[in-house]
Amino acid sequence: MLSIFSRSVRTFFRSMAAYQVQPSSNLLFRQLFEKDSSTYTYLLADLSLPEKPAVLIDPVQTTVDRDVSIINDLGVKLLYAMNTHVHADHVTGTGLLKTKLPGVKSLISKASGAKADVFVNPGDTIQFGTFSLEVRATPGHTKGCVTYVTAEGLNQPHPRMAFTGDALLVRGCGRTDFQGGDALELYRSVHSQIFSLPKDTLLYPAHDYKGHTVTTVGEELLYNPRLTKDQDGFKKIMDNLNLAYPKMIDIAVPANMVCGIQDPVAASAV
Repeated sequence: MLSIFSRSVRTFFRSMAAYQVQPSSNLLFRQLFEKDSSTYTYLLADLSLPEKPAVLIDPVQTTVDRDVSIINDLGVKLLYAMNTHVHADHVTGTGLLKTKLPGVKSLISKASGAKADVFVNPGDTIQFGTFSLEVRATPGHTKGCVTYVTAEGLNQPHPRMAFTGDALLVRGCGRTDFQGGDALELYRSVHSQIFSLPKDTLLYPAHDYKGHTVTTVGEELLYNPRLTKDQDGFKKIMDNLNLAYPKMIDIAVPANMVCGIQDPVAASAV
């Protein structure tokens, strides 16, 4: 009985290890959570360089002070505060971060139509030290959605990591009934740009409402109840979700189109 138990424990810890980025890299990685909108914010930094260059993905305005405190505590230098898309359920923290951490640049896809310091297009690379993120267009939830994917290579994170925004969630996906959403476009985006990655790629969503933190390409190919369907089946599901009107959309979208800065004078200067 004891040997069976020991084997079970070893199997459990091996399965848990499969979800970890290999520690041999110099990547600092933090997954942070904002409870009101169930949003994940991600901090990545290169510890191999003295200045520890960093990026922050999908920051939330209400947790900017927390993010700044962590950035200062860890001694990293934030280069970019970046969004996967124009969010409808919270105000982005990018504008406020720029006021608290001079030199930080806001970043978003050009296709989003939002204001920012830096605009990215599909195929662009965002460099922070020896690490980089590839920009992949994954529209469908909104027209400007992108997924940020870590690079391949000996000194890059393994398994690879992809920050999917609302395009792909754990066992789900973002809604497609507003902000230029299109169910078939989302289906094609996820299958061509995310599901084409290696099956062990770690997928980090912008939200989760059930306590999940991470998934993999292989898992979602098997178990995603929406995206395992064919295109017609997926569209039928998305067309019949009957979701409530997002309670923050009328505040969040206008603010996020101007980097989250709600003062009209300040917004015009972004």
